[in-house]
Amino acid sequence: MKSEKNIDLKLFTLIFIALFSLSTNPILCRMAMLNENTDAISFTILRILSGAIFLLMIYYFRYKRFDLNLKNNWLNPFMLFLYAITFSYSYVDMEAGVGTLILFASVQLSMILMAVFYKESLTFNKLFGILIAFFGLAYLLYPSKEFSLSLFHAFLMIVSGVAWAFYTVLGKKSTNAFFSTTDNFFKATIFTIVFALFFIDSLSFDGFTLFLAIFSGVVTSALGYIIWYAVLPKIDILTASILQLLAPVIAIFLGILFLDETLSFELFVSTLLILLGIFISSIKKEKSK
Repeated sequence: MKSEKNIDLKLFTLIFIALFSLSTNPILCRMAMLNENTDAISFTILRILSGAIFLLMIYYFRYKRFDLNLKNNWLNPFMLFLYAITFSYSYVDMEAGVGTLILFASVQLSMILMAVFYKESLTFNKLFGILIAFFGLAYLLYPSKEFSLSLFHAFLMIVSGVAWAFYTVLGKKSTNAFFSTTDNFFKATIFTIVFALFFIDSLSFDGFTLFLAIFSGVVTSALGYIIWYAVLPKIDILTASILQLLAPVIAIFLGILFLDETLSFELFVSTLLILLGIFISSIKKEKSK
């Protein structure tokens, strides 16, 4: 009994660290976009490249070799690239908290559909909680005079969420989180560089945005994703999707604290509904003895 509690505590700690990393990325990206001395593609290149270099160095020092295979596993890296590039572009005109709320609501819907595809059980509690959470998202996206939102940038964030959902579900097959994340970052760098070639003349960054991108790439992305990939095989798809809805709540308060963002009435109500949806979805019926 004691060992089970220790395992649960360790898993809970890893989940919290992973979710905190996912919540910090929007803050770093939004800080960079507000600086106006960089652009979305420059930030994405630096983020992915720094993460890849860091992981490759650690991998080599640990195993004294490179086992990366260019013949397979290209879907995961592409989803990582697609998530990262649309993520950066959406924050050109979107607050960190709002963006994260849209991102992970999109993640949840996508993962629910995938869970149904993989024939995971969809209980009444999970379904009802999901409906409440999406009512909260719909309330946030509904046009209002008091709350303005760029639908184009919201669309980019939805695409980013779908890509992250695929990246997460594909990660459940991983048997080595460190190798998988290293391989994904290395190949995502290739996609990013090819994309950047079309915008080579507009690339720009300064010392501050360089620091933000590298910190995002190494700490809150590379290390955070290793932890997330280590957690994924231990939880089902629906649980992973529900847990990730905690990330927007963390990001909203980080945005208020570090970016001077405001907690509007619409955002507050939407956040409460999503939290309520998470709570209801997480309730498990006790089996009758």
